[in-house]
Amino acid sequence: MHPYLVELASLMAIFSFAIVSPGADLAMVMRQSLVHGRRQAIITSFGIGTSLMFHVTYTILGLGLIISQSIYLFNIVKWCGVAYLIYIGVKALRAGKADLSVKLDGADADGPRQSGLRAYGLGFAANALNPKPVFFFLSIFSTAVSAHTPMPVKFGYGLVMASCLIVWFVGVSIFMTTPRMRAAFSRASQWIDRASGLVFIALGLKLAAQKAT
Repeated sequence: MHPYLVELASLMAIFSFAIVSPGADLAMVMRQSLVHGRRQAIITSFGIGTSLMFHVTYTILGLGLIISQSIYLFNIVKWCGVAYLIYIGVKALRAGKADLSVKLDGADADGPRQSGLRAYGLGFAANALNPKPVFFFLSIFSTAVSAHTPMPVKFGYGLVMASCLIVWFVGVSIFMTTPRMRAAFSRASQWIDRASGLVFIALGLKLAAQKAT
């Protein structure tokens, strides 16, 4: 087997666990699916995938190592992430009862639809402002990828991982917007907002307690 395929298989074996683990990205996509519909959730999924390539790019270029070794830069990224997670958490807690009777393409039955740009930005920011990927990608690229692997090949690895992440969250978006799932959650929209708000705030507080290592 080609050594590059072995490296990619090693990366994906590790990354597959990171994809399905609960976190801010999953909470964001689930809330988008239930509150704003399938189309917006899928757009948010692409925002998360694009943000992953952002993390992969600076890791490959060496900026991730600089951030991981600089307490000052790490704290800038960390506290921006904390502020963002707590902001969207508080906003979710303050939201009133939502009308979940939306079409599968994301068009609200009553009222304006969330813009595609905002849906994309929510996904991108939720992932980009999390400093944990700095250490995650530094660790897996340093352990599973040879220093002699060409940079274009490393970017190819990143594209494969980003594509898999998008596929996973698109699947979550479709599942969460099936008629059965929407019917199950339609009577609990306010509790969904409260639960997701608490999750986002908890993730923000957990991030605030994280220290650079």
